[in-house]
Amino acid sequence: MHVERPHAAIQLPEGSWWDWDVVAWDGGQLRLAAGHDLSYYHSLELVFGDPFVVSCPSAFHDPVFRAPTLDEVLKVTRQLGEEPAVVVTFEADAGGQEPVSCLIAAERLDIVQETVLRYWREDAGPDQRFAPWVRSSGQ
Repeated sequence: MHVERPHAAIQLPEGSWWDWDVVAWDGGQLRLAAGHDLSYYHSLELVFGDPFVVSCPSAFHDPVFRAPTLDEVLKVTRQLGEEPAVVVTFEADAGGQEPVSCLIAAERLDIVQETVLRYWREDAGPDQRFAPWVRSSGQ
């Protein structure tokens, strides 16, 4: 699902999205994964295309997504020289005494809902996707 309302609070599909972490981050893409327990698989990904600003921990819990404030959008706009297409903000539990405020500005945001295995399985089907760090037992 491609997100069209860039500065509204994002709406996640129904599910248990308590556990979150960064599963991939390169120059062109930031991928956040979520599930109820990330030990074996995750079922949701927020895929930010061409991220400009990323301020969030590598792992966090129970985020509360909200619309960015005008000040947050203006600050990012001043930093970039133009208003980004997507600004996502949320508060999350990162293990400290208080929630951490997070902000991600990017060119695009796609929400992908599918099961992604976090470990190698010989019996996985040909259409099964694995997390980027998973290698087959033969490699």
